[in-house]
Amino acid sequence: MAEESTNPKRRLIKKAETVREKAEKAAEASKQPRRLHATRKKAGAPFRAIGRGVKKAGRVKPLRILGFIIVPPYFRNSWKELRQVTWPTIPMSLRLTGAVLIFAVVFGIFVFLIDMGLEKIFKQVILK
Repeated sequence: MAEESTNPKRRLIKKAETVREKAEKAAEASKQPRRLHATRKKAGAPFRAIGRGVKKAGRVKPLRILGFIIVPPYFRNSWKELRQVTWPTIPMSLRLTGAVLIFAVVFGIFVFLIDMGLEKIFKQVILK
C-alpha cells in the first residue's frame, strides 16, 4: 500500500491582486501620515510660516532667510552636475575645434558640388 506523504510545510499560493485592489491599497497608504523625526519637526517649526509664503511666491527667485540664500532645487542640482563634468584640456579643445572646422569646410564643399551638379542637370533637362 502506498503511503501518502504529508509535508508539514505546505506552500500557500497567493491570489493575484487586481488593478482595483492595488489602487485601493495605494489610496489607503497615501492617507496615512508620513512620520518625520521629532528633531526635524521641531527644527523646521519656525520656518513653516515662511515656507508657506515661499510656496505662494514661487520657486524661481532665491530667498534670503536669516542671512542664508536659499537656492531653488533646479539650480542646486545643475551646479552638482556641472561639478561632476570632466572638462577637456586646452590642447584637446583646440584639436576638437579644428576637427569641427575641417568637417564643416569639407561638408560645405560637398554640398556645393552636389548643388552645382544638380543645377547643371536641371538646366539641361528643363531649359532645353
